[in-house]
Amino acid sequence: MNAKELRDKTPDQLREELTSLKKAQFNLRFQAATGQLENPAQMRAARRNAARVLTILNEKAANAAAE
Repeated sequence: MNAKELRDKTPDQLREELTSLKKAQFNLRFQAATGQLENPAQMRAARRNAARVLTILNEKAANAAAE
């Protein structure tokens, strides 16, 4: 997922994406706690993807407020 793809989505779609990323992040934390996590880099990627979605949402909100 890259920023260009996210910018093409509506705010509602971005919120749904953020919800699914947060659930994935929770599941990864749970796997890490139980010792079942195979690739620890997934945690970092999930966290960054969630931050990327939040950034795009904030940009869209700022643009809507400026108009």
